[in-house]
Amino acid sequence: MENKRIIAISLAIIIGLSISAAILGRAIERFKKEDRYISVKGFSEREVKSDFAVWTIRTRIANNDLSEGSRIIDETRNKVIDFLLKNNIKQDEIIQKDLIVNDKKAQDYGNNTIGDSYRFIIDKVIQVRSANVDNIQKVSRMTDELLKAGVVISNRNEYDASVKFIFTKLNDIKPAMLTEATRNAKNAAIQFAKESNTKLGNLRKASQGLFSIIDRDEFLTGQTDGAYYPMSSGDLFKKVRVVVNVDYSIK
Repeated sequence: MENKRIIAISLAIIIGLSISAAILGRAIERFKKEDRYISVKGFSEREVKSDFAVWTIRTRIANNDLSEGSRIIDETRNKVIDFLLKNNIKQDEIIQKDLIVNDKKAQDYGNNTIGDSYRFIIDKVIQVRSANVDNIQKVSRMTDELLKAGVVISNRNEYDASVKFIFTKLNDIKPAMLTEATRNAKNAAIQFAKESNTKLGNLRKASQGLFSIIDRDEFLTGQTDGAYYPMSSGDLFKKVRVVVNVDYSIK
């Protein structure tokens, strides 16, 4: 009697363990199936033309007499403005900005960039802000006319002295670019599933990368870090890029 009871208990334990193992096996199998997924990237790129330009013109003169220097810098400013107006840049597109007077005798340390014979160094900054980017590009390449008129363009700050071409209509092309990048990601996932003899399942997760705006030829300099440059200078034409990261389940 005792032996029968032990046998029955043993059988019950064995059956219970078998059932538990089967349930656990199915759970593990289901978990593995549900957890199988692939990660793919989708890329979209557009070449666009800038729609706004900022051109900063810095002129400089050196003189020992402040009054005389002020008169000369005013004449220089007028020559620059006349040059701009003559070349179809509108008056309301011209902004007169900083007037900087540097008294070398007031400095603790001497500055020999121009020469010790001059006490005052006077800089005048004029800025052009215009949506007529083609004209700005053309006129900014004609500064030799200013040199012939006796106007010295200062290269003290090369960044400020450059023309910045800006693309401001990113929001207009964002939706189409995201759609294209997502479609490219799905095509890559379909191709992967086909080559690995699996079936593509549902979209699990998607994340959008940063949009980047760089000069069209910037890759030639190796500067392709993907950062966002809202005022990337130099090139009238830009490249806009975006990458999306997408996870698909596979069966």
